[in-house]
Amino acid sequence: MSQPSDIAFSDSVKTVQERLGSREIYSRAVAKGQGWDDHITPAREAFIKERDSIYIATASADGRPYIQHRGGPKGFLKILDKETLGFADYRGNRQYISMGNLVENDKACLFLMDYPNRGRLKIWGRAEVVEGDDELCAKVTDPEYGAKVERVFLFHVEVMDGNCPQHIPQRFTEEEIEERIGPLKQRIADLETKLESCCPE
Repeated sequence: MSQPSDIAFSDSVKTVQERLGSREIYSRAVAKGQGWDDHITPAREAFIKERDSIYIATASADGRPYIQHRGGPKGFLKILDKETLGFADYRGNRQYISMGNLVENDKACLFLMDYPNRGRLKIWGRAEVVEGDDELCAKVTDPEYGAKVERVFLFHVEVMDGNCPQHIPQRFTEEEIEERIGPLKQRIADLETKLESCCPE
């Protein structure tokens, strides 16, 4: 009986897992329904909405892989329904490698990182590029972002998996750092004001 994880765990992957001793562990986890989802659950939705950066992997018809970074405001990767994600494609360097790959091979993967909390989400599926659809474009556009939208990338989810934080370095954006040290800055300012009032020069 096939499992959603079979998209990632091909026969050759299972053979390697068996040889290196991890196949039984993953078989038990899959049997218990642990880790693998074939749709966007509430927990996955919350994770996706917090991301301001993603990686999309595509491959040419002959299997040549390519990974591209995409970024934007938090939540720029839109959840259109429980099995569909989309993001606006803004004008960039005009290489069109991902777009060209998807013309001949629609299999793709998204990789989402949460560096502050050392989490990640891997999403396998099929992707397509949609042009000339104003209604769809409006659904994925962030007006405050201020960049020109040229088309929409749609990602049809087949399976997703979030795994352990091992080896993920903890990193913070400037905004995230400010959120954490802002209260400390304010506390220092308050103490300095209080000190000046108690001990004037």
